[in-house]
Amino acid sequence: MKNILILNAHEYYSFSQGKLNGSLVEIARSTLTANGYSVQKTTMTDAYDVDTELEKHRTADAVIVQSPVNWMGMPWSFKKYMDLVYTAGTDGRLCNGDGRTRKDPARQYGSGGTMTGKKYLLSLTFNAPADAFDDPAQKFFEGKSVDDLFWPMHLNFRFFGMEPLPTFSCHDVVKNPEILNDLSRYEAHIRTHFPAIRP
Repeated sequence: MKNILILNAHEYYSFSQGKLNGSLVEIARSTLTANGYSVQKTTMTDAYDVDTELEKHRTADAVIVQSPVNWMGMPWSFKKYMDLVYTAGTDGRLCNGDGRTRKDPARQYGSGGTMTGKKYLLSLTFNAPADAFDDPAQKFFEGKSVDDLFWPMHLNFRFFGMEPLPTFSCHDVVKNPEILNDLSRYEAHIRTHFPAIRP
């Protein structure tokens, strides 16, 4: 991997100004750059061009999605980005539709991805504490994991033929934040999964 695309999915609210997600984007960008990677970035609050975004995906070896978790999913502005950019990419730039054709009805649904060999990483910030997940005694998530909650997002990238890197998450960021620890953990996560490129 050499080329990385970072998508900052944060949507501004008066009570959530995006400082943590912005800091995590900057940690990833600076660490990756220092390790020899070429980094491009798109932020949902900026204007973007659909064809340019598709080209960024096509040239990226890995895509990092940095996002707060809003109502158990991605912010609306990133969903709009997906609807515009990813739908346009079904012309073969990201996938050839769902992979099936009338001439070959036996092909499996979701087999049309044209981004095989590429990776993606979800980096998420939660109000929910970490111990709310992976524990059947916790009633709300019923023992499910962060990746269970974001299974639809994983399926979106699988639709393109991409493979996941381990998900990173910050927890309890509103009521019991440990920001310095989160930033340190994230830098270590990036260094682990994007090791320095030797010249």
